[in-house]
Amino acid sequence: MSEPVLTETKTEEKKIIWSKKERDASKETYGCEIVVENGSKQDIHTREAPTDCLIVTYEIDGETYQDLTRGTRVSIFDMYYDKFKKGLKKIDYGYGTIKPNLWGYQTQGPKKKKRK
Repeated sequence: MSEPVLTETKTEEKKIIWSKKERDASKETYGCEIVVENGSKQDIHTREAPTDCLIVTYEIDGETYQDLTRGTRVSIFDMYYDKFKKGLKKIDYGYGTIKPNLWGYQTQGPKKKKRK
């Protein structure tokens, strides 16, 4: 029997760009929701997201980051411009295929009607 070969893999730690306070404030102030923060290309280009998601590309200290964010294009622009100013590079359409009203919808099984 041969021994299994162990390979070393490096896991990149994702830099946290938005604090919890900023994320909560974005919902109230701008009406935007950050679905994926600082995601990989695979995370950002997912089809398991709402159709109203937009891909936001921005730059901090020479490094480029991408977020998947829900909201109107104008409110997303305002939110990212207020935080990053000239670091905001572009806002593109996302690849989501889920209807926005069904996003996060949890079925709880059939409900029984109350009898009168």
